[in-house]
Order: sequence, then C-alpha cells, then structure tokens
Amino acid sequence: MKRIFFFLTLLLTLPAAVARAQGEQSIWYFGSEAGVTFGDGPAEALGDGKLTTDEGCAVATTKGGQLLFYTNGVTVWNRKHEVMPNGRNLMGSKSSSQSALIVPDPGSGNIFYIFTTTAEGNSNGLRYSVVDMTRDGGFGDLPRSNILLITPVAEKLAAVRHKNGRDVWVVAHRWNSNAFVSYLVTADGVVGKPLMSNVGSMNAGPGRNAIGCLKFSPDGTKLAAALWRENNKFEVFDFNTSTGVVSKPRSFGPYEAAYGVEFSPDGTKLYGTSNAKINRTGQPEKAQIWQIDLKSGQAVAVGSPGRRKIGSLQLGPDGRIYVAREDNPYLGVIENPNASGLKCGFVDMGLKLEGRRSKLGLPNFIREVVKP
Repeated sequence: MKRIFFFLTLLLTLPAAVARAQGEQSIWYFGSEAGVTFGDGPAEALGDGKLTTDEGCAVATTKGGQLLFYTNGVTVWNRKHEVMPNGRNLMGSKSSSQSALIVPDPGSGNIFYIFTTTAEGNSNGLRYSVVDMTRDGGFGDLPRSNILLITPVAEKLAAVRHKNGRDVWVVAHRWNSNAFVSYLVTADGVVGKPLMSNVGSMNAGPGRNAIGCLKFSPDGTKLAAALWRENNKFEVFDFNTSTGVVSKPRSFGPYEAAYGVEFSPDGTKLYGTSNAKINRTGQPEKAQIWQIDLKSGQAVAVGSPGRRKIGSLQLGPDGRIYVAREDNPYLGVIENPNASGLKCGFVDMGLKLEGRRSKLGLPNFIREVVKP
C-alpha cells in the first residue's frame, strides 16, 4: 500500500517540465542552480533547480524519468525543490569531485542510499545516508544519515550494476593508499565490509591530490580514474562485476591537473579533461579535452576551451558527452564520441544553460551495464 500511495502522490505532483522526460538519468541538476532535461528531442536547460555546488552532485529519478530528489552531498532537495526533512548536514562536500552518488535499494522501490565523499581526504571519509520515499507524504525523508564506511578516502566515487543484474557495486579509493574499495549493495542493504584491490597508483600527498573522478565503461568491465597533481595522469583498470575486483592497471600521461573521465558509448575510447599549468591569475594556460584510443594507446587533443577551467565529463542519455565549464553559462558537448580524433565534434559552447552557470561537476550516476 505504501508503494501505491507513493506513486499516486508522485503522479499528482510532478511538474510538466519533468513529466515529459523519459528514462533514468534524464534529469540533471548541477553547478549554480543549473539543470538539463533529456526528453524525446534535444537536451534542454532547466531553471527550477535549487542545488549549488562547486563540484559533485547526484540526481534520482524513477525509471520513467520522473524526478525524485537531488543532492550536492551536503543538502538533499525533494522534487518540489524543497529541502527534505533531515536533509541537511550530510558529510560530503560541495568541493569534492564526486561528492555524492545515489543507489536505489535493489529490494525496494522506496529506499535509496546516498553515498558521499568528503574533500581532500579529510576524516569525514566515505559515508552513506538512507532516503525513504514513503515518508513526508511521498516526498521523502532521511531516517538515517552519515553512516561511516571507511576513512580517509579520495574524492572518487562510482557505481556499476553487479553481473546478476540486481545488486550494485559502489567503488571508492582509499587516501594515502593504492587500494580501491568495492562495497556491494543488495536487497539486505549496504554490505559493511569492502572488497579491497591494491592496484595502480597511490592516491596520496597534499590534500588537493585527492581531486579527480572515477568512471565505469558502458559494459562495466573497465574503470577509469583521473589523478590530479602530482600524479597528473589517467589510469584504466579491468573490473569484475561478479567479484568487485579491480585489476590490470594501464597508465596514460602526463596530463596536467587531470580531472574528469568518461568512456565513449562503444567503450573504445577514453575522454579526459586536463587544466594544464596555472598562471599568475589563477587560470590554466590551456585547458584541454583528450581522447585516448584504448586499443592503440594513442591520444589526441580534441578540444580546448582556452583558459577556462573544465571539470567533469558525463555521458548523456542522448549518446553525447557533456563537459563542465567552470562558472560558465554553457556546457561543452562532444557530439559523436565514438568517432576518432577531431571527428568526435567537440563544441565549446554546446548547450546554453539559460542564465544558470556550470561549475566543475556534473551528476554522478550508476553505470547501468550495456551488454555488447
């Protein structure tokens, strides 16, 4: 009865702009109250969001693309764009590259877990909070918050569907360590003991070295990481969706101040953002977007927003890759990311945000495995 009540309430209260979106991951909120919706036509800007964040964020929708809630890792807003009861003071950070990630409970349509990472490897670490959508008249509430999993961690956070098609792996990276930690989310909840994989580079040094994103390939078999200063590189690993094991590192670089990573839809290419050296005014000399062919290892610069800082990359439901441009009223867009080199078609001012502004982050989603 709770589930029926929730969905009846949802249908009666959905705004028109949200109702026309279809599919999971079709609504994004990010930056300075910026938003995008992916419907049947081209992506369109949304102006109703209340989220502000310098970097990470996450959005939850129904399978039909109807908004449920969104967060910057500190505050949670419901679909009325109001702060949820108990939706303040989560222990993520608006300055963490991937401050938040939302995972639905595999055994319930009403329970969600918000995983959070803090900034610069501080002691808040990796935590999760519970959202119950049957509460507050179907608009959601947080009965439990900030449950500690492990500390300290880097600012990296990603998730992929388990090989069984039901459960979810949530993956983070220990700080001052080369260990990935994989947590399994099942119908019984979050398994508290992680699977650890000691592989690849140390995430260590000054706190800002914790910056950088983590992303799964569309088929779930690869995991890419951006390592900011002082490592300045991208790494790609194999991932086992049955066991949660990360293995077989490959390194690409150096790329100054590496930040965002994303795979092409066909999984053959890795894209990464690099902000180059910082000049006296605090801006990068030449920010660039790189395409790495994962078969040959060859890399080519496919776009440059000049001295504007760039951050996260995110594959959209429309098959394009979107590029966060700091404090800018546009997102960059890679129009055809499966194509090699400049044929991928990077457009610097690709999507106008209708008066709102991007920062360095874009929403973090579970990678739903696409089988070849």
